[in-house]
Amino acid sequence: MGFFSLAKNTVRYSAGEAYIDKVKVHEDKDTRMGPGIEKTRKQIIAGMKLGQTYVTVLKGGDGKWKRGQDVHIIVIDDEEFIRTDANKKKSDNLENLPEF
Repeated sequence: MGFFSLAKNTVRYSAGEAYIDKVKVHEDKDTRMGPGIEKTRKQIIAGMKLGQTYVTVLKGGDGKWKRGQDVHIIVIDDEEFIRTDANKKKSDNLENLPEF
């Protein structure tokens, strides 16, 4: 499973902010997260089609990471978007992840 981290500098949007350009992904190490690596939205979508799963993670007040929302592929007018909600807006949405 992959994690989209809510840590500093996590997501970068393309011009117009409709598409995510890149995200930092951390491997799920059960009780901790692996180091962050950058992936493009195309890599995320391709991985999800092969069975990889992604969720957002939030750092709690106690400093521990907590599971956030599942990430899904939403198809609108034959175009794929990655979203944490089922909104049919033609844009990517991974909660309020900070940009880099």
